[in-house]
Amino acid sequence: MRNSLTIFRKDFKQELRSKAAINSILLFAVVTLTAVSFSIGNFSISDDILAAMLWIIILFSSMSGFSHVFLKEEEANTADTLKLIAGPTDILLGKFLFNLVLLAAVLIIVTPLYVGVFNFEVKNFPLFLVTVALGAFGLSAAGTIVAALIAKASSRGALFSVMAFPILLPVLILGISATRIAFKSESLDILVPEIQALFAYCVIVSTAAIMLFDFIWND
Repeated sequence: MRNSLTIFRKDFKQELRSKAAINSILLFAVVTLTAVSFSIGNFSISDDILAAMLWIIILFSSMSGFSHVFLKEEEANTADTLKLIAGPTDILLGKFLFNLVLLAAVLIIVTPLYVGVFNFEVKNFPLFLVTVALGAFGLSAAGTIVAALIAKASSRGALFSVMAFPILLPVLILGISATRIAFKSESLDILVPEIQALFAYCVIVSTAAIMLFDFIWND
C-alpha cells in the first residue's frame, strides 16, 4: 500500500498542476447538466427520467477523464520507470485510488447541483448514497483497467469510449434502477437487489482487474 499511496500522491500533485482530468470531467458534467436543464425548461419530469439523466451524466463524465490516468505515463515516457519502482498491483491500486478520488470530488459538486437545478426530493437518501458510492467504485475500477488496455494505442480517446461503454453499462443500468427506487420510496431498506448486484459487480471487476493487470502492464 505504501507504493500505491506514493503513486496516488504523484498523480494527485500532477493533476493539481495540470487539472486536465478534473477539468474534463467537471466541464462535461456541468455543460451537460446546463444543456439538459435549459432544454427541459419548466416541464415537470418523472423520477425515472431524473434517475436516468443523472447516471448518464455520471457515466459519460467519468469516461471523459479516466483515459488520462495511464496516458500521462506514456506521454512523459515514465511508464518504464514506474515498472522499476512498483509492482503491477501497487500501480493498479494507485491509479484506481486516483480515479476514485477524482470521481468522488466531481460527484460531490455535481450531485447537489443536479438536485438543486431540478428541485426534487431524494426520499431514500441512504439508498441513494450507497448507490452513488458503489457506482463510483465500479466505474473507477473498470475505467482504470480499460485505460491501461488502451494506453499504448494510437487513437486512445475513441478506443477508450468504445471499449469502456460495454463494460460500464451494468453500472449504468443498475445505478438507474436503484436511484429510481431512492427517488420514489421512503423505505429505509438499502439491501435491494440492485445494490447487491452493484456490489457483486464491484467485486468481480476489481478481482479481474488485479488478476489481468500484470499481463496488460508488462506486455
